[in-house]
Parts: sequence; structure tokens; C-alpha cells
Amino acid sequence: MTESSSQPEPLQPPSEGSDRPAQGGHEQRRHPRARAEWPITIVLDDGAHRAMIRDVSRGGVCFFLDRPIEEMTVLRIEFDLPRDAGIRKVSGVGAVVRCERISKVIEHYEIAVFMTDMAEPDRAVIAEYVEAWRSGS
Repeated sequence: MTESSSQPEPLQPPSEGSDRPAQGGHEQRRHPRARAEWPITIVLDDGAHRAMIRDVSRGGVCFFLDRPIEEMTVLRIEFDLPRDAGIRKVSGVGAVVRCERISKVIEHYEIAVFMTDMAEPDRAVIAEYVEAWRSGS
């Protein structure tokens, strides 16, 4: 609360590049995430769409797409995860848990997907990538 009023102070957004929740916020993710900038293929009922990954975790992926996808839509994802040992193809099925327009001027959306079905070896290789990214390797 501020000294001059009984109103609570507004929440401050995290600083750019921060993975911490906003001041006073609660981190809802179960798994750590890492920034990524790779192409991803999203497979919906109407076919395949190309998008760009924003970040990944063992439990999900966030990407940018030029169209909205309704929350709770089930979709398939496929992407190539770069590793020291070469490229690893990762795929799985998930549900859209968030879709937010990121620009008033152009049609672009940030879409978060919770992975409901992904092979454990794919989850493990994503977790390895996240750990290496977070440790600065």
C-alpha cells in the first residue's frame, strides 16, 4: 500500500527477459522454461501451420502465430530441437491454455500449449535443453 492512500500498489511486470512472476504474482508453471527461436509446425483440423517458438518447457510450449486458436483446442506440434549431438525431432499433442493478441496493428498471437501427450524421451530432451539454457551453457 502506498503511504498516501489505502489502495494497493499496482503489480509491476517482470523485467524483459525475466522468468520470474510479476511482483506479488504467483508462478503457475510446474516446469522451468527456456527462451527459444525455432520454427514449429502446428497441426489443426484444417491442416498444418508454421509458427515461431517463444519458449519451451518439459510441460509445454509457447509460440507466435498469425491467427488465433481458441483456448482448449487440441493440436499436434512438431519441431526440431537443436542439440550438441544434432537435431532432435520433437512432437506431441497438447491443448491451448492461452491465446493473446500481441499487436493492435497486425494479426499476431502468443499461444501457450500444455502438452497432454508427449513421449518421455522428448520431454527429457526438452528438459536437458532448458537446464543448459538456464545454466548459460
